[in-house]
Amino acid sequence: MDPMKKVLWFLMGIAGGFIAAHLINKDPRGQEVLAEVDLRISEFTDRMADAYRTQEAKIEGLVADAQDAAAAQLDD
Repeated sequence: MDPMKKVLWFLMGIAGGFIAAHLINKDPRGQEVLAEVDLRISEFTDRMADAYRTQEAKIEGLVADAQDAAAAQLDD
C-alpha cells in the first residue's frame, strides 16, 4: 500500500474517532459510558504505576546490595 494512503487512512481514523467521541458525549448514556471507560483506564494506569514503583524499589534494593557486597570485597 502506498505510504500516502496509509497516512490518509490514519488521519481519517483519528478524525472519525473524534467525531464518534463527540457524538457519544452529547448523549447522557454516552457520557456514562465514557466516564466508565475513563475510570477503568485510570484504574489500570494506577495499577501499572504501582507495579512499576514496586519493581523499581526491588531493583534499587538489589543494586544497593551489590554495591555493599562490592565495597565489602574491596575492604577485605
